[in-house]
Amino acid sequence: MTYTAKKCGICFQPLSIILIYKEDGKDKTRQRIMPVRNFSKFSDCSMAAEQLKNNPRHKAYLEGVSLRQLQKLYRLLKGHLGGESLAESLEKLRQETTIDPEEDMNKLDDKELAKRKTIMDELFEKNRKKKDDPDFIYDIEVEFPQDEQLESCGWDVESGEEI
Repeated sequence: MTYTAKKCGICFQPLSIILIYKEDGKDKTRQRIMPVRNFSKFSDCSMAAEQLKNNPRHKAYLEGVSLRQLQKLYRLLKGHLGGESLAESLEKLRQETTIDPEEDMNKLDDKELAKRKTIMDELFEKNRKKKDDPDFIYDIEVEFPQDEQLESCGWDVESGEEI
């Protein structure tokens, strides 16, 4: 039996993840409550999300839910256990999943840089035009305005030196 996930959310009392889904071939919408056990404000959200997604009891239901979404839900639960309000947790999560264009990524450690690259890859895939898209155009030609005088750069100038 296959299931189509419609919505996924959390409940703070009792701590649980709620999935609203439809069974393929039936019109009835159902709700599955998956209790969150052995999770504290010190737990690893990624590992908890993987364990839930690979749990034999819930695996068939969670096929349509991305691991990334489960990690976000666990981060919200972790913030709640840490005493943060829902608005604070959502703002903190939004800051973690967006990239500041002014940030110098050369100063980041490898783990943080990998996180930023993952976010950029996801954003690229989300915005990418595919051949199947209705507004896909194969060969786009764009002319850029040449109103101003072009500046020459030092590396651009021919030098008399031979290499």
